[in-house]
Amino acid sequence: MEELEFMESQVMNADFWQLLIRFVFNAVVTGAIVGFLYYPKCRRRDYSFTFMLISISIFMMIFLLGSVKVKIGFALGLFAIFGIIRYRTEQMPVREMTYLFVIIALSVINALSVTFSWAELVATNMLFFFSVMVTEWSRWLRHVSTKTIKYDRIELITPERRAELMEDLTKRTGLSILKVEVGDLDLLKDMAILRISYEPENHDVNTTDGAIIK
Repeated sequence: MEELEFMESQVMNADFWQLLIRFVFNAVVTGAIVGFLYYPKCRRRDYSFTFMLISISIFMMIFLLGSVKVKIGFALGLFAIFGIIRYRTEQMPVREMTYLFVIIALSVINALSVTFSWAELVATNMLFFFSVMVTEWSRWLRHVSTKTIKYDRIELITPERRAELMEDLTKRTGLSILKVEVGDLDLLKDMAILRISYEPENHDVNTTDGAIIK
């Protein structure tokens, strides 16, 4: 009886240390992605806070579930839920949503890969990290920000006067505008809602807004 209790105690200790080590490992990797790749360019503490807490929550829930089938089903369900949220709202920009999927994927992998070797687990996490780093810091991928503005010179929104519109917006905003999308029109007030896409001079600042253009 004492031997059985001793074995159960050893198993519990092993599970505890495995949970602790994997938790720290997952927190370090996701923290590196958020802290060194996402935050320096976006400066959004609210999203950084969200990413870290979601990573911790996903990891703990999946790791502590008993059945592997339940874990996998729960993981797939999470991706489906966040996919539905993405298509039903524009409050979170695509870039932040992509980081959210990466953080969830890493947390799920780190929680489920109990049978993997540490070499495989570390290699997988490093591949995630370096893939995000290469795409984030790539000079071939131009960083474009957007702003939604109210525009009063409604006579310039016609297609044949698009060059004048771009010139006027560039002069009035001081931005290097790449594209203009015309949204909602208010003919009574002679006002239009425009979404401008531009390349910011300071690439370390994310000025993408989440406004809905109607």
